[in-house]
Amino acid sequence: MSPANLQAYLLVGAILFALGLVGFLARRNLIIMFLSAEMMLQGVAINLVAFAKHRGDLGGQVLVLFILAVAACEAALALALILMLYKRKKSLDVSLWQELREPDQEPITDDEPLAVPAKPEDFQHLTPAGEQPLVKEKEVSHA
Repeated sequence: MSPANLQAYLLVGAILFALGLVGFLARRNLIIMFLSAEMMLQGVAINLVAFAKHRGDLGGQVLVLFILAVAACEAALALALILMLYKRKKSLDVSLWQELREPDQEPITDDEPLAVPAKPEDFQHLTPAGEQPLVKEKEVSHA
């Protein structure tokens, strides 16, 4: 691999990492923060593969396989955590989760906190169906 190609791959990896870092630090939505962390991992993975290809060894590619395995496990755990947190507070804003901090830490107050929905949205429900109608069995001929 030529040094120009290596620089291009490293630049793409650095851009992905920087975008993920900005997204993680600037947003308060749990899903956006999770996706930003995944973007940072992918930026690191691109850099590892580029260095592995440039040096001619497989060490970086093996590390990328471990990163992908850990990211898959992290995705499953994060989705379960996000669903449980949303079920409890009906919001994905991280500023509403002050009770999860350490006991000796002061709560963080936001300049403009997001509004908590007063009542969850009520979706329309279908009417109950009642008893199944009796269906007469038809004679089947196998002629």
